[in-house]
Amino acid sequence: MNATLKLHWAVARRPSLYLSKTIPRCTPQRRRFSAIPASEDTLPLKGIRVLDMTRVLAGPYCTQILGDLGADIIKVEHPVRGDDTRAWGPPYAKYTDESRKGPGESAYYLAVNRNKRSIGLSFAHKSGIEILHKLAKECDVLVENYIPGSLKKYGLDYETLRSINPKLIYASITGYGQTGPYSNRAGYDVMVEAEFGLMHITGSRDGDPVKVGVAVTDLTTGLYTSNAIMAALLARVRTGQGQHIDACLSDCQVATLANIASSALISGKKDSGRWGTEHPSIVPYRSYKTIDGDILLGGGNDRLFGIICDRLGYPEWKADPRFVTNSDRVKHRKELDGMIEKTIAQKTTQEWLDILEGSGMPYAAINDIQGTLNHSHVQARGMVTEVDHPACGPIKLVNTPIKYSHATPGVRRPPPTLGQHTDEILEEILDYGKSDIARLKKEGVLS
Repeated sequence: MNATLKLHWAVARRPSLYLSKTIPRCTPQRRRFSAIPASEDTLPLKGIRVLDMTRVLAGPYCTQILGDLGADIIKVEHPVRGDDTRAWGPPYAKYTDESRKGPGESAYYLAVNRNKRSIGLSFAHKSGIEILHKLAKECDVLVENYIPGSLKKYGLDYETLRSINPKLIYASITGYGQTGPYSNRAGYDVMVEAEFGLMHITGSRDGDPVKVGVAVTDLTTGLYTSNAIMAALLARVRTGQGQHIDACLSDCQVATLANIASSALISGKKDSGRWGTEHPSIVPYRSYKTIDGDILLGGGNDRLFGIICDRLGYPEWKADPRFVTNSDRVKHRKELDGMIEKTIAQKTTQEWLDILEGSGMPYAAINDIQGTLNHSHVQARGMVTEVDHPACGPIKLVNTPIKYSHATPGVRRPPPTLGQHTDEILEEILDYGKSDIARLKKEGVLS
């Protein structure tokens, strides 16, 4: 293995070690951290610092992923309003101090802002821009989600910051990208779902188009962008240079049409529309109503269909000429679904779960959100965790989903209150004195 390949392999195994050695950093005196658990030594992105100039969902979700993996996330918020989602409630986690003004911390904000430090800062002031320029010089990554071109007047665009820090990876998350006829449009998840195909294929067979139950395009864009940032960090090891990442909801939405888009491209024909929980080419493959809920069955091949027949108490269906093969079942979808519907409706969901247990076929109850969060498997996988919030006391959060054999990502910091770390960040990273910080707060630059 040549020297270059050895370096690439080493970086892939321990990126934070090699990234921190390759990138000039500030002096140890300016990198003071509070005491941290020993397990933080295994965090893949330890030593990477991110300037987070995003709000709402796609951007904060992206930076939260980086924070879960060990990056130091500095969240820049408006000094009075903060992130838009701080006001998106109810519900709110109530403040433990009853004298504190406000309803509490919104559940929406809490969902995507753990493992971050908050600085309340206005870049409408020249002093605020100066602080951001200094922070950009000390950071590895900057993530923003403003309309293309809108940060240029503040000197916070990529070209300006690249001149300050050539190693900076600058990720822009927008609705429609930096180029194209829609680039200057503001983009929200639901509009992109509608215009770029997802809403058209979501909903019941004969019903209206509907949006997905969560802002899934925001979330996939956050995932794509976090992945791109980590790839750019590895590329920087080879080149010594940062780069501009152009990520947008519209592109990510088209990409995640996946096999549906591929079918349309290959066939050249109109798509088959909405199918609800059904599958266009597999029968049975959908949800059915029980006495007290719904259960989903997946008869993906002839063997699995045979199991369904046996467990439902109708083994003779397997030999019915209408249902022998999947092609036959697709042709006679209405008849077969009607027979299964009538049978499933005679028992409760739990009774059917007990009947299907150990059968070797895919099946599932359709649970609500509380049912999901309290599900035995979810609990066993550690997907719900509790942290001690500085203003709200103990709160529960959804945990990071990926498990590693050596790394230990997870929730280390609760979502911050607005401006909670302003003094800490300016003192530790930029060596600002307390009198300077107090003056800037008085001027409305900081909170």
